[in-house]
Amino acid sequence: MSDDDNSPISARAAKQLFAELRSAPALVLAVSGGPDSVALMWLAARWKRGLARGPQLTVVTVDHGLRPEAAREAREVKRLAAELGLAHRTLRWLGAKPDTGLPAAAREARYRLLAQAARNAGASHVLTAHTRDDQAETLLMRLVRGSGLAGLSAMARLTERDGVVLVRPLLDVPKSQLIATLRRAKIGFADDPTNRDTAFTRPRLRALLPQLAAEGGDSRSLARLAGRLARANAAVDVLVDGAERFLQLRARGDAPQAGVRSFEASAFVNLPEEVRLRLLLRAVNALGHEGPAELGKVETLLAALDQALAASPRAAANGRPFLKQTLAGALISLAGGRIHIAPAPARRSKGRMRADEGGS
Repeated sequence: MSDDDNSPISARAAKQLFAELRSAPALVLAVSGGPDSVALMWLAARWKRGLARGPQLTVVTVDHGLRPEAAREAREVKRLAAELGLAHRTLRWLGAKPDTGLPAAAREARYRLLAQAARNAGASHVLTAHTRDDQAETLLMRLVRGSGLAGLSAMARLTERDGVVLVRPLLDVPKSQLIATLRRAKIGFADDPTNRDTAFTRPRLRALLPQLAAEGGDSRSLARLAGRLARANAAVDVLVDGAERFLQLRARGDAPQAGVRSFEASAFVNLPEEVRLRLLLRAVNALGHEGPAELGKVETLLAALDQALAASPRAAANGRPFLKQTLAGALISLAGGRIHIAPAPARRSKGRMRADEGGS
C-alpha cells in the first residue's frame, strides 16, 4: 500500500471526483453511516460549498430493519447531515425478509428505495460510496462463481438503474484514504458487524485479501484487472453489435415478425462462440418474461443449437421445428434454416390448472 493510500483526500482531488456532476440539478447521496458513505457525504458537502451554484444534495439512509443499531445509525447520519447543511431522509425496507439470499435481496431493496428517493427529489443521479476495495472484492466474488467476461468487469463508475444514473465517484479510492480523511476532519462513523460476519461470502473473501496482497494481488491490482476486463468486454460488445447488424442485413428479404428475433442459422453458426452466446443472451433477455437468463443456461442452449445444426443441417432447414426449448420465459426454436426467439407462453399456476381441470 502506497503512502497516498493513507493520506486524506485534498479539496482539489475531491473536486475532480465530482467534477462531471456539477451541472446536475440534484443528487442523492446514499449514506449508511459507515466510513465510506460518511466520507462521501463529507466530501460532497465540501465540494458543494466551493461552487457558486451546484446541485441540490439530499442524503438518504436506508434502514433494512436487520440490525437494532440501524435506527440509531440513521439518526446519527441525520445529525451530521444537518451540521453540513444537507437535507436527510431515512427510508425503511418493510415486509418479510427472505431466509436465503438476504444480501442480494437487501441490495435490490436499497437500490429500489434510492431510485424512488431520487425521483421524489428531482435528482438525476444517486451517488454510492463503493471503493477500490469493494471493486476488488466484487471481482473475487464473481471469479469464484464462474462469471463471464461481463461479470468479471465488476462495477462500472456509471450505471443506469430504475430510471436514474448510479454514480460511484470513489471507485478508484482505497478505503484507507477515506478513513484518513474522516480522522483528519475528526468525524466519527459507525462500524457494521455484518461486514465481518463470515456467514456471508463477501466478508469471507475480504479476509483473504491480506494474503493475496502479500502475493501482489492487492486491491489496486485487482481493480486494475477489473478495468482491463471491462475494456475487453466493451470491445466484444462492439463486435456483437456488428454481428447483429450483419444478421439483420442477411434477413432483409424476409418478412419480419412482431415480437420475434430471427437469425439465419448458416450465418449465425460461423460467428465466434462468444458473439453467438451474447446474441442469444440479448434476444432471450429482450423477449423472455422470467428475468435475466443465467449464463450457464445460455451456454447449454448454444451447445444444443450447435449440436442440432451439426448433426442434421438438412433437417434444420425444413419448415418443421427441429429444436424447441424454453429459457427464462423465451421460446427458442430452429426451423426453416433460422433460429427464432419469441416470448414463451405464460405458465399456468398449479392452482389455476386444478381449477380448470375441476371444471371440465
